[in-house]
Amino acid sequence: MESLDWITLASEYKLKDRWISVRADKCQTPDGHIIEPYYVLEYPDYVHIFALTRNHEVVLVRQYRHGAGKTLLELPSGCVEREDVSPAEAARWELLEETGYAGGEFVQVGRLSPNPANHSNISHCFLALEVEYTAEKQVAFSEQVEVVLMPLAQVKAKLYAGEFIQALYVSTMFYSLRYLDELKGE
Repeated sequence: MESLDWITLASEYKLKDRWISVRADKCQTPDGHIIEPYYVLEYPDYVHIFALTRNHEVVLVRQYRHGAGKTLLELPSGCVEREDVSPAEAARWELLEETGYAGGEFVQVGRLSPNPANHSNISHCFLALEVEYTAEKQVAFSEQVEVVLMPLAQVKAKLYAGEFIQALYVSTMFYSLRYLDELKGE
């Protein structure tokens, strides 16, 4: 099978900061066409955590999302920082930082590209089982996060009704629910 890969002939950063870098590439297609600029958004990798307590409650967060212009109910999540040893370590830290919940078993249930056309990062989807409240949350000054515990059945109902709108969270939820069904032998 013939390769469809492009060749990057040149790259220039138009914006480079901690949260996002915008790169303009000059690319050549296999048939020789030049495409420029082709913008690539470089984000850090993400982690999203579907955390369940021993009482089968899902640990969620409510927070304002400026891009959407509204407060949303979401999964705990965050960026994989350079100092993190692994995405699993980042997931543990983000859950503790945003919610105060920790412990339990963390299972990576999925790995996704937010948008492979022009995003360079990966989203790591985790299911955390039997987490417990252990400490006060430690969010940054820019984050106002309200922790919400919701019965698993109610989360499923909201999910199936389309009440969660962030695509990566929805994917993490479905991956986690599939894993839980497999544990039960369904």
